Amino acid sequence: MQLNQTPAPRLPAGRTVEPGRAATVSVPATSANLGPGFDTLGLALAFHDRVRVEAVADGSVEVRITGVGADTLPLDESHLVVRTIRRTLAAAGYADTGLRLEAENAIPHGRGLGSSASAIVSGVLAGNALLPEADRLDADAVLNLCSAIEGHPDNVAPALRGGLAISWEQDGVFRSAHVPVHPEVHPVAAIPAVELSTEQARGLLPAAVPHAEAAANSGRAALLVHALATAPGLLFEATEEFLHQGYRAPAMPASAELIRRLRARGLPAVVSGAGPTVMVLAGSAADAGVAEALIQEAAADIGGNWTVRRLPVAADGAKVDMHQR
Repeated sequence: MQLNQTPAPRLPAGRTVEPGRAATVSVPATSANLGPGFDTLGLALAFHDRVRVEAVADGSVEVRITGVGADTLPLDESHLVVRTIRRTLAAAGYADTGLRLEAENAIPHGRGLGSSASAIVSGVLAGNALLPEADRLDADAVLNLCSAIEGHPDNVAPALRGGLAISWEQDGVFRSAHVPVHPEVHPVAAIPAVELSTEQARGLLPAAVPHAEAAANSGRAALLVHALATAPGLLFEATEEFLHQGYRAPAMPASAELIRRLRARGLPAVVSGAGPTVMVLAGSAADAGVAEALIQEAAADIGGNWTVRRLPVAADGAKVDMHQR
């Protein structure tokens, strides 16, 4: 665990948060894209980051981190959750406040499992909870603020509400629809030890793709929603994609090879988010067991250090517990 406390700055004039107001927020990991659902589909997964935030009167910022990132993340006002809390307060017309932040991180960073989205959702929901009830942002405003900070809604939408989220933007406004996932969907993740930045992965994408590939991808994305909701037996066909994984493969050759081997055995394997985690959307518990065994077998040939774990779908999204010291 690391701890740091920055000096108390001068706070700007304006409405201020009542000292002692506090909130605890738990946010699930997420997997975006899911193959053909590029920049539109995201799935909430049942392992969580948790933060506890308290407003303090003197303007200082104290940050404690345990778990993932304890030795690498900033411990001052540059921490993403702190910056997001303050952006949320500003959106509601409130001045900066001193903060005491305790973060328990479980989601790996730079692996395509929504760690940055989790931090942003944590910050927005925590900042919102510090406000008086009459001044809090509503659900639509929370989604739009989270999406604006993250840059897209495909991870933040399932992190907020759980299950499968279908997200889009219209006239500068982010929206999402949520779909319950069939209970026989059993995600299995193969998480490599190496990181890959979203910016690096996105930089490999072409400016345009052939019309036939775009049409084929649209059909698979529509089928994927149906498969995840009601027909898990179609997940292999539904996870075929044409827009991004092939172009990004040079940045994650081991992940691409693992996906190739798994799909050759009939398993619905995809890149999780921008990668390099490989996600198998198994359509039964038995298939999940097969996937685990095949991942271990293939990983032994491919090399590298992989963590293999089942990650159940999180039916519920982020949870907030408000309290007063």
